[in-house]
Amino acid sequence: MDPLGAPSQFVDIDGLPDWSNVCEATQVDSHQNPVGKDQVDVRSPFPYREDLNAKIILWKGDVALLNCTAIVNTSNESLTDKNPVSESILMHAGPDLKDELQKLKGCRTGEAKLTKGFNLAARFIIHTVGPKYKSRYRTAAESSLYSCYRNVLQLAKEQAMCSVGFCVINSLKRCYPLEDATHIALRTVRRFLEIHGETLEKVVFAVSELEEATYQKLMPLYFPRSLEEEIQSLPYLPADIGNAEGEPVVPERQIRITEKPGIPDADASDEEGLEADLSFIGSHAFARMEGDVDKQRRLILQGQLSEAALQKQHQRNYNRWLCQARAEDLSDIASLKALYQTGVDKCGRTVMVVVGRNIPVTLIDMEKALLYFIHVMDHIAVKEYVLVYFHTLTNDYNQLDSNFLKKLYDVVDAKYKRNLKALYFVHPTFRSKVSTWFFTTFTVSGLKDKIHYVESLQQLFTAIPPEQIDLPPFVLEYDARENGPYYSSYPPSPDL
Repeated sequence: MDPLGAPSQFVDIDGLPDWSNVCEATQVDSHQNPVGKDQVDVRSPFPYREDLNAKIILWKGDVALLNCTAIVNTSNESLTDKNPVSESILMHAGPDLKDELQKLKGCRTGEAKLTKGFNLAARFIIHTVGPKYKSRYRTAAESSLYSCYRNVLQLAKEQAMCSVGFCVINSLKRCYPLEDATHIALRTVRRFLEIHGETLEKVVFAVSELEEATYQKLMPLYFPRSLEEEIQSLPYLPADIGNAEGEPVVPERQIRITEKPGIPDADASDEEGLEADLSFIGSHAFARMEGDVDKQRRLILQGQLSEAALQKQHQRNYNRWLCQARAEDLSDIASLKALYQTGVDKCGRTVMVVVGRNIPVTLIDMEKALLYFIHVMDHIAVKEYVLVYFHTLTNDYNQLDSNFLKKLYDVVDAKYKRNLKALYFVHPTFRSKVSTWFFTTFTVSGLKDKIHYVESLQQLFTAIPPEQIDLPPFVLEYDARENGPYYSSYPPSPDL
């Protein structure tokens, strides 16, 4: 307790600048040359959000001194660790905390347990145990560290806490590389706030002088303070950015638990699976000629197993492409502005634009073009979206080879095909219609019904409002020439 009239040693988080205010003080150049919406064709999986930045505070100091709802203590399994963070918290909280910790009877790695704050300014202390790091068990360590941050946040949510002050959970004694751990910490907090942001008002990262530089370097990747910083940070994101909740994902180590090992599980019930199998047997003429029905059923089940194995192999293959796409320098492909994100259609679905005339097929590395497509589309395709392809004024140098399109269709993840709701083919020619019909009929399946040929922009605007799509100037000029000057009132995008 401070002597009467003496200034308090505790720090009120309301007086600390949040991450968005730090931006205004330090990031001057980005405001001098702002990036317009029409210039952005690649968005980060962690897009600029001012509302989230306003919840984040990066502060150099002792977490034990923070005046917030709860602070985080990193300890060992017996909650008796003597690291600088724990010792400071024990010293400021007083002897009652030690008695309370003994009642908890320890804490497992990755778990989070709650005690009162006692003499601290913070009302609660959330205790967690970070993993011991060994390179050969890296995946297990990543998962455990993610669990630490996630369980702390979940506990804060369940207890209706307004603010949480995080120490750096990965202590030096446990040998976890600081930069790797910081990636996990930041992305886990970011994903949690995206989903449950309304439950927390402030999250403070309390760091030491040694840790501050790493946090300042990596914060813009997960909490970009402007559209400019988001774009600049994108190439520096690691290949593994976790799933929708920030949890590390290793496809090769994902295990599916089934009720009956050896027999493929189905999403539907057993009865539905049986009906599906029987209907498959009767779906072709040769089924009626099969004398041994049990043998036929075994063959079908074996086919399903093969299909599951193929899907797993396809997912691994796609993940390799995605990792390569995030590591490759694709700035030369991006500069073509042949693929970019614009607004939403009348159903609220993201609109992606492909400009055929901007694809010099004979002059670029088409494998890099494929990587760029994956890099841009991976986080778009997790939700429903539509594609608008401008075939306007293309020639032989812009014609995508059917083999390339087939490879693209085969490489991309299932979510691309599932969530693509429409492909608007603008200003098609007779030749392009014929080629598309052959491609969707004989080469790929499931795409033909999604293609809509659009002869004029007026027809396109019935599905996508004109203010929601950035049109290249030559498309406007061509359409005005062919279909009348009706569209001249819609300004083109100046940089396309």
